[in-house]
Amino acid sequence: MNAKVLWTPDMPMVSAKDVHKSFGELEVLRGVSMDVMKGECVCIIGPSGSGKSTFIRCINALNDIQRGSITVEGMRVDDPALDKLALRKKVGMVFQQYNLFPHKTALENIMMAPLKVLRQEKAEAEKNARALIKKVRLQGKENNYPGELSGGQQQRVAIARSLAMRPDVMLFDEVTAALDPETVKEVLAAIRELAHEGMTCILVTHEMGFAREVANHIYFTDRGIIVEHAPPDEFFTQAKDPRTRQFLSQIL
Repeated sequence: MNAKVLWTPDMPMVSAKDVHKSFGELEVLRGVSMDVMKGECVCIIGPSGSGKSTFIRCINALNDIQRGSITVEGMRVDDPALDKLALRKKVGMVFQQYNLFPHKTALENIMMAPLKVLRQEKAEAEKNARALIKKVRLQGKENNYPGELSGGQQQRVAIARSLAMRPDVMLFDEVTAALDPETVKEVLAAIRELAHEGMTCILVTHEMGFAREVANHIYFTDRGIIVEHAPPDEFFTQAKDPRTRQFLSQIL
């Protein structure tokens, strides 16, 4: 298997072909295919247990796959010889849990990977971290520890921490699921800004209004397959599959 193919910007930045993933006897992904172009924002929606989170974890090589292929900028994620560190420099991921280091300040949390992984000079890492704190609207919180921040503030630090690695693709796995409605808005505003700036984003989300506003394309998954996908206007008003229509009728 060739770990790298020549990638050009007219090719999909992320390409999944016939991806299958099982945990023991349980088949979670049953042939998922998706292409995401540079600068696109894609939202994946669907009922719990439909394979959404498993799929985006496969993109970042947090889950291996049994069959099919995934490439990110021409890098074969399913190659056994994959350089996972090189992949994760390209692909940032933000989880439902913030996973911040509790004994580090917001600024220190954002600086850690650039210092350790990218080998940035401390002054450069700090300058970039302060700019990212401003970007996610947390000025004045640089020296606060995670325990002193609200859930929405911690999640925005987590987004800034991922951005500090200067990724080409950002994955968001239900990042607002654990937040109260007021702080959901703050986090979605940060993601909306990223999307508008042209960051390639793949989001697993239950926020339908946000998906409708920000996504270039929406994918609906159920029981490990993509049932239907379309641009938001078409998806929300002209869904063709009965399962899609039923799902939308329950949540809209």
